Amino acid sequence: MEKKNNNFMIGMSVIGSIFFIFGFATTFIITLSAKVKVIFELTEFEAQLLNFAFFITYAFISIPIGLYIKKIGYKRALIIGLLLMAVGSFLFFPAASIPSFGLFLMSTFVLATGVVFLQTAANPYVAALGPESTASGRLNLTQALNSIATMAAPYLISIFIFKGASEMLSAESAQTVQMPFVIMGVIIVLIALAITAIKLPEISGGDTPERKSVWKYPHVLLGALAIFMYVGAEVGNAGLLVNYLKETNTMAAETASIYAAIYWGGAMIGRFFGSFMFSEMPSSKKIMYAFPVLVLAFVSGSFVTDWNWAIGGTFLGIAAANFVIMQLGRGKAAMSLAIFALVAAGLDIVTTFATGRVALWTVISIGLFNSIMFPNIFTLAVKDLDQGELSTASGIINTLIFGGAIIPLIMGKVADSAGYTWAFLVPAVCYLYIFFFAVKGSRIRRA
Repeated sequence: MEKKNNNFMIGMSVIGSIFFIFGFATTFIITLSAKVKVIFELTEFEAQLLNFAFFITYAFISIPIGLYIKKIGYKRALIIGLLLMAVGSFLFFPAASIPSFGLFLMSTFVLATGVVFLQTAANPYVAALGPESTASGRLNLTQALNSIATMAAPYLISIFIFKGASEMLSAESAQTVQMPFVIMGVIIVLIALAITAIKLPEISGGDTPERKSVWKYPHVLLGALAIFMYVGAEVGNAGLLVNYLKETNTMAAETASIYAAIYWGGAMIGRFFGSFMFSEMPSSKKIMYAFPVLVLAFVSGSFVTDWNWAIGGTFLGIAAANFVIMQLGRGKAAMSLAIFALVAAGLDIVTTFATGRVALWTVISIGLFNSIMFPNIFTLAVKDLDQGELSTASGIINTLIFGGAIIPLIMGKVADSAGYTWAFLVPAVCYLYIFFFAVKGSRIRRA
């Protein structure tokens, strides 16, 4: 029994590190677009090609990778994914030495291919590491690690990449990205070696369910489009955040990147709220569990701003408002999604027309309302499907994550032609579509 528990703890530690590392890498690339814009003297549209190179991989290879994983097994898929991420990370060293924007894009594509491998393989592996009855708890834990990583990435960028960058020549500025990527690559290789060395449970395929068509279910297709809109809006808001704050608040890139960390920290806090708000536990316990999450919001908001307690207090207040608004959803996926989408759209619209501190905090607050969107959209999109239909629907939904490649490009084009503030109307439209999906499009019916 002790050996079994040890294997479980080792397995959860390794898989947890995988969720952390691909969450970190994803957010690192998103935030890096502001740095790339400066290094290569690009327009905002051209800078967002970095996000395009990352997220377009979902459109091209998510379904083929899913089929390939069935042949090679989940453990090998995890190792291949990690090694591809490591190769992509190491390629940034010569890309920054030249420096070459084309090689930056190629490095990003290779790294993203590894991330798609990991995302496709890691979730079922977590489920296999213990009893089916506690699988949801393990998945929530690994998602929390992913969220912590998304907050850590822009904070570390502010320290190691943006700090003092304004005083450097473009070639010197490019070289500041080398060491963080080398360190990340080395860590990823070590994780891959750890997975190779330890024994993890094999996932039994069992009887492969017959693949069925889901095109007759409008709620599946409309849900996949909602995922496209959600990922696009989340990445677009984050991708333009640093340059938006630099232009409209005359803020240094280092400081703006710290606020980007708070944006992603909001997603972390909201997911912790969602982990118990969408459970069947009594309301009294939900309120009790909210207090440590609020403390986490206060401490994390203060920490990334060099212990600025005023900013930590502001973030705490917004997190508390998020929790109160979450009560209006009554723990129901569709209602909560509709409310959060409407609030997020409103925050983007206010960001467009407001200025100063108001606009600063409205755009940052969107992260809190992004938090529960992906799981709620996914749950509504696959509701009442059988196993054969579920596998097909999941493949379609995973492919539509490439919204993160398209929406930021549109926002970049608007920012170049009309100004950064107007670009935030684009994600507002995305959130309004998600609102439509929640109130009407998610209804189960046949075409």
